[in-house]
Amino acid sequence: MDSKWRNVLAAVYLTITATILMANGVRAWTGEIHGRVVCDVCGDSSIGPEDHVLSGAEVAVLCITKSGEVLNYQAFTNSNGIYTVAETMPESDRWDACLARPISSFHDHCTHLGDGSTGVKFSYNHPSGYSHAIKPFVYRPANVPTYCI
Repeated sequence: MDSKWRNVLAAVYLTITATILMANGVRAWTGEIHGRVVCDVCGDSSIGPEDHVLSGAEVAVLCITKSGEVLNYQAFTNSNGIYTVAETMPESDRWDACLARPISSFHDHCTHLGDGSTGVKFSYNHPSGYSHAIKPFVYRPANVPTYCI
């Protein structure tokens, strides 16, 4: 299933979930976390024209809710290297703090995590409907191409 249909299905799911929660007298809350995964081809810690996004990279997002529940999400990047996690839940159970971390790039040429790409912890204090952007996770090749040297 391509990412466009996956996004449409996710939006339909979130709408249905919010409708059910509101019908039961519970105030619904929707949150979203997104980021990008990139291959730093030259391993120079800066994104340049030689670098590219990594589609199909896996990212894990772990969130603790206001009620203390731990939620674990698994996301994969689309063709633009972007991953998204979204959830609709009762306002009282909304995300409080989260940790996003890269799991695998699934690309043979770009498999080593760059410096500072081991994970990001953050508080999630956005109102319903807002999104939290994570800095890009960066992978590097095992061997830097000669044109980079």
